[in-house]
Amino acid sequence: MDSPLDAIALKTIDGRDETFGAYAGKARLVVNVASKCGFTPQYEGLEALYRRYRERGLVVMGFPCDQFGHQEPGDEAAIRAFCSDRHHVTFPLFAKIEVNGANAHPLYRALKGMAPGLFWTKAIKWNFTKFLVDREGAKVKRYAPRVKPEAIADDIERALR
Repeated sequence: MDSPLDAIALKTIDGRDETFGAYAGKARLVVNVASKCGFTPQYEGLEALYRRYRERGLVVMGFPCDQFGHQEPGDEAAIRAFCSDRHHVTFPLFAKIEVNGANAHPLYRALKGMAPGLFWTKAIKWNFTKFLVDREGAKVKRYAPRVKPEAIADDIERALR
């Protein structure tokens, strides 16, 4: 089954063009990330989930964003180095994007529409908001920044069935 999300264009952190559909058939955990945020230690939890479930079909997808408190000031090379050196990140990272406003990335526009936040608000409130997309790209669940990656393991298990 083709998902409307599949055609959305992405750019990897090293500048390659992809689509969200390149990860079709996998459960996808999409996260807006930042290097200088109080939630930055969640990189380790995200990497732990990726290592635990990637063989079963999970991909964690990190999208750096500088819209919240200027907490992602670096360029893609600096972000990649920080994630690799400091947090041993091996899951896919993408080019820096905006998640809110007129220049919000199309993926985030779609995800916010499919899984609004508290009281049906669509705006992303802060870094490390997470979206779990099922293998078909049809069901999306949203998690607030305070929700630690390990707390969504049961939902990931269900998404991988």
